[in-house]
Amino acid sequence: MTRYLIVVTIVLAVLSGCAVNPVTGKKELRLVPESTEINLGAEQYAPSRQMQGGDYTVDPALSAYVAGVGKRLAAVSDRGLPYEFTVINDSTPNAWALPGGKIAINRGLLVELKSEAELAAVLGHEIVHAAARHSTQGMERGMLLQGVMLATQIASANSEFANLAVGGAAAASQLITQKYSRDAEREADYYGMKYMYKAGYDTQAAVELQETFVRLSEGRNPDWLSGLFSSHPPSMERVRANREALKEFPPGGDRGTERYRQKIAGLLKSREAYSAHDQGREALKKKQPAQALALAEKALAIEPREGLFHALRGDAQYAQGRYREAEASYNDALARNSDYFHFYAKRGLAREKLGRPDAARADLEKSVKLLPTATALNFLGEMTLAQGDRNKAKQYFAAAAGSNSPEGKSAAGSLARLDLADNPQKYLKLRLGRDAAGYLIAEISNPTGLPVTAIRYQVQYADAGGRRRQATFDLSGTLAPGRGVRVKTGIGPLSDRAVQQGVRGAVIRAKIIE
Repeated sequence: MTRYLIVVTIVLAVLSGCAVNPVTGKKELRLVPESTEINLGAEQYAPSRQMQGGDYTVDPALSAYVAGVGKRLAAVSDRGLPYEFTVINDSTPNAWALPGGKIAINRGLLVELKSEAELAAVLGHEIVHAAARHSTQGMERGMLLQGVMLATQIASANSEFANLAVGGAAAASQLITQKYSRDAEREADYYGMKYMYKAGYDTQAAVELQETFVRLSEGRNPDWLSGLFSSHPPSMERVRANREALKEFPPGGDRGTERYRQKIAGLLKSREAYSAHDQGREALKKKQPAQALALAEKALAIEPREGLFHALRGDAQYAQGRYREAEASYNDALARNSDYFHFYAKRGLAREKLGRPDAARADLEKSVKLLPTATALNFLGEMTLAQGDRNKAKQYFAAAAGSNSPEGKSAAGSLARLDLADNPQKYLKLRLGRDAAGYLIAEISNPTGLPVTAIRYQVQYADAGGRRRQATFDLSGTLAPGRGVRVKTGIGPLSDRAVQQGVRGAVIRAKIIE
């Protein structure tokens, strides 16, 4: 056995050994302790819901009903977790589970279900994903792929693991959209049916629901494909396995068809309003604010209690430059739901346009607390820079630059303008190599969107006698955005030993051309 494999074996044995899965009874490697798993879900539950549309608040009784069905199933699960169940205000048919038992189902999936038993099938499936550690197992596989040292760091500091694994709200999106393995889906189907039976539901509903999912996927329904099917792909293989599993459970049980219809009656009544809202959002993307405004008014005429509809009206008014009216619409949205980031972010932008920077800042900061977004962070950076606080502005721009959105790219450019002269090595890349004769070649690239000049770089290397040397070079001319240059340093020829001892370098000076 090689030394590396010995180290791997010892470290993994120290970290975990084998544990037994609480649902399946199978032995499994466990790198993530339960406390970290629970903390992960708790930390990411709120931002995950914000990203997906926020909580559905129009009908609290419906949300309480869904949570009640979830708790009925959780009570018979094989693992005691701090389960929570929330209805998300989004039309995409979807449901998801975070580690630690944090579960959500979209409004758009509720209107597609036909009975409480079908709802129980969905929630039972998600409970198994959490109880059987399916999401956590995916993270553990990633840890192993990235190496033993990473696993050691994670096991020794749970907070570092949380930061590394979720890295903020953007990584939360990866948790709720990850695809499960075929085995994980089969386990969630089977044990979800087991939980249904133990809770008194008719397990036949789970099979019928999977059959419906297969028909919808074959029809390539775009809403379904972008929702539940993207992370929980249906298949006839799963249907056949579920039909076989059904033989284990006695027929009958609670279907709750009429009860379910009564509970979602209001949601079904307002379905046309949400359709108008979704069309309005698409109209805004196509820069058609007048059409979006008309669709917002249509939605509000059907359901005036929905904050999303008031915000759509505000977004259309904002796009038309009607900032005072937009602010009033955002006030209306917040009066109906005071816990959704988008309403604060857009009201902050409207207030800035109205010449009220303090009120704008307060709204944007509130939005960032609910969900950090490139839009709010970039705008806060610009406001802070205008007030002369360069260091604080850098922090906002650096946070926003983590997004690949236009706002994120804008923030990255602003950050480079402020910081490149002080830290050129963070923005200009230097790669060192040897030519055919063994002489050192320097490749300098400029991935920023800014032209740069007065570039100076430094190289450290070992000479023929093994002594450390340092050389400094100036690059003439301008390095355009997105371009690179390859230059000879004259250092060499270098032996393999010299390279193995370490050749390092960095850009130590540069100036932006404005």
